[in-house]
Amino acid sequence: MCHRALPAHRADHPRGRPLGSRLGPGHTARRRLLGGVGRHRRGDRLRREHSPELHGARGEVRGDRGAEAGRAHPARCLPLVRPPPPRPLARQDPLRAPGHGPGRSVSSARTAADTPALKRRDARTARIAYGGTQVNATPHVPPYAPGRVPLIGHAVPLVRNRLTFLQSLREHGPIVRISIGPKAVTVVNSPDLLLEMLTTQSRHFSKGLLFEKLKLFGEDALPVAEGSRHLTRRRLMQPAFHHQQIDTYIRTMHTTVEPMIAAWQGAGPMDLKTEMQLMTQNVVMAALFSTTLNRDTGQAILESVDTLFAAALRRALLPLPLLERLPTPGNRRAQRAGRVMRTAVGEVIAEHLAHPDSYDDIVSLLLNTREPDGTPLADEDILSEVTGLLAAGSETTAVTLAWLFHELARRPELERQLHSEVDTVLTNEPLTTRALAQLTFTRRLVNESLRMYSPAWLVTRQAIEPVRLGGMDLRVGEDIVWSPYTLHRDPALYPDPLRFDPDRWLPERPQPPKGAFIPFGVGKRQCMGNEFALAEATLITALIASRWRLRPVPGPAVRPVGAITLHPSTLRMTVQARTPVDHHREAV
Repeated sequence: MCHRALPAHRADHPRGRPLGSRLGPGHTARRRLLGGVGRHRRGDRLRREHSPELHGARGEVRGDRGAEAGRAHPARCLPLVRPPPPRPLARQDPLRAPGHGPGRSVSSARTAADTPALKRRDARTARIAYGGTQVNATPHVPPYAPGRVPLIGHAVPLVRNRLTFLQSLREHGPIVRISIGPKAVTVVNSPDLLLEMLTTQSRHFSKGLLFEKLKLFGEDALPVAEGSRHLTRRRLMQPAFHHQQIDTYIRTMHTTVEPMIAAWQGAGPMDLKTEMQLMTQNVVMAALFSTTLNRDTGQAILESVDTLFAAALRRALLPLPLLERLPTPGNRRAQRAGRVMRTAVGEVIAEHLAHPDSYDDIVSLLLNTREPDGTPLADEDILSEVTGLLAAGSETTAVTLAWLFHELARRPELERQLHSEVDTVLTNEPLTTRALAQLTFTRRLVNESLRMYSPAWLVTRQAIEPVRLGGMDLRVGEDIVWSPYTLHRDPALYPDPLRFDPDRWLPERPQPPKGAFIPFGVGKRQCMGNEFALAEATLITALIASRWRLRPVPGPAVRPVGAITLHPSTLRMTVQARTPVDHHREAV
């Protein structure tokens, strides 16, 4: 009797691909000298090893189903071949080590299931006991943004127009990846996720790559310190920034700023960003360090700060540790700038040491502090703290003020409203926190400048242990960034976000959700000098507006530049004195 060949029957055992992972310890090699360069902190990599198990086919009848489907063949007489009855499917016992069949006991498997590697694998792999089906619970990683180029990733748009590029990432979701060369970087765009990362999950993150490079200013200064050292130093210096101290600082700010503003009389076109930097730098030196600077010394410090900031950003965007140690022109400039900063700050500390009873400020606080073992703080630690405060405390406020007056010059109606307020509030009486509290429109101008031109436009973190954020798994060593500039210009959070509108901060207007306005950060790493900075910016704005109008000099268009801070590409302005007639006209 003739029969057609039966269709092939396969009963392959399912193949499993359990994941094994091992975390290798990362380390950071640091140099203690200011201006020195260190090795880039590399995060630990999660290694995934796929070990497919080999299984044989059971009960297979040889034949070519594809050939039979694609061609017409004459019937052929073949012996009747029946497949053997299928054997029971191998049952994957979740307690057994992989690769050991059901006929072997757990004890005969060398207790391999108890090893850490297999425990980690079993935590990622879910098995269904019957039928041999296996489901791999693979980690959910953020998707890459489009436009990634082999070898260089997204480096080109990030270097050419980083602000526009970062804003374009919003359309790809609340959490997305980009690559800078071979390095993957996760970008967070959601205020909810930022709030979670910076508060409830903050223990899982260090400050990250950008702050690592800012150690050019000082190895363990408060802005870059981590862990217990950061907590100890923050507790040490927090009283100096308590709101009860602001009244004292306001008087110092007033006496420092007033003569600098008066010196604009008869001045020609000036670079407003530089003027604001010199002004805020002098305020920090006078209020926190009880020191005054002449213009030449202040200019030298200012140029050094700019050089070190530029070097830190360059090393963060192109993290090539070997290049940081080569005697390139950029590295030599950074070393010279570091020496200038150390010399200037060293002179301030030496003056405090020579006359300890004459000072009561942050420098004297640091000099009088003792470690737990009773020893004083090391000179290098004091130098780092003072240098870090000087750099961080002046740059951000300066660019906020520069942008504020840029917008006022474009909007006469806002300028008139500001003049009206300061003419009403500022009298011959000394300025106090009470007077500043009455400058409500001035304060809204400051807030709007902080929103639209966030000084700290790019902030970093790094995962120091595995963490899940927004449904995505972040590995140890994963670099995370977010941009307050992007967040503060999100149309989903701010109506008409590209419009400079100080009235959006009126109490009766709807306010952005929590975590959507964070110019000073949030959580345990929030800038502890935020009250100082807001009081300083409000006071300087009011004092300038009470005396001058600032007008732009014709020239190239002003555009934002994303360096360490978001500063204007160029901002040359002239001053026009306000006369008593002007005061009366604007009051009417």
